[in-house]
Amino acid sequence: MPVDLHVHTTASDGIFSPTDIVEMAQSIGLEALAITDHDTLEGIEPARSAGLQKGVEIIAGIELGSERHGEEIHILGLLIELDDESFLAKLKMLREDRIKRMEKMVNKLREFNYPINMDNVMAIAGRGSVGRPHLAEALVKAGAVSSISEAFDRYIGAGRPAYVPRYKLDPAEAVDIIRRAGGVPVLAHPGLLKSLVLIEELKDAGLAGLEVSHPAHSAEQVQYYRELAGKHNLVATGGSDFHGPGHKAGAQLGLATVSYSVVDELKKRKTNIK
Repeated sequence: MPVDLHVHTTASDGIFSPTDIVEMAQSIGLEALAITDHDTLEGIEPARSAGLQKGVEIIAGIELGSERHGEEIHILGLLIELDDESFLAKLKMLREDRIKRMEKMVNKLREFNYPINMDNVMAIAGRGSVGRPHLAEALVKAGAVSSISEAFDRYIGAGRPAYVPRYKLDPAEAVDIIRRAGGVPVLAHPGLLKSLVLIEELKDAGLAGLEVSHPAHSAEQVQYYRELAGKHNLVATGGSDFHGPGHKAGAQLGLATVSYSVVDELKKRKTNIK
């Protein structure tokens, strides 16, 4: 049965709750899925509770943003331990930085006299890891723009008037802290990167997987990344990057999947170097 190893929920910038995601997974016949929200583990326990009822295995995961030479590089952490204190402290720091960044962006927007405040944005984010999609939704609700894409294009995308960069880990650091939390580090959606010259460095840091199957990858790219994963002894993973309808790459749960044998291989690679 198929497995989706890249899924977002309302714990970060997904549209559906962890419980809703599990119900959807059951309805389309997924055997397992990895909850991989941005910088947070909050969605995993609710998903696991629902998974026990629905017969869907939930794999603890996360997606960490990192940056090298101005390019954003995402690292998935699969089979993460939920009680690693050092890792939880790092996530707390990242979440606090997200809030500080959002406050700065809200203040910039208020200079344009838009009726936006942090309460608006945090109400949309809920308990989730706050990000620009939540601010974009607040702008839509305030009537400042007609769509989320317009919010990014006019105001909050990189280089736009209200954009504020946020702190990002170095990719090798992201790989290392995932390993130290007992997880399996996977380079996410390589097809969105300009170059993969850093793959050897990340392998030396402990990278164990490459996201081969992804909605943004063409058939030719999937084949190329599968061969690349084999060359570097990386687990070839895959997932839909599901956020919800309207998301550019992750609009459909289960659109990119792998077999359960990949989960077995990830479990063999799971490590803990604390």
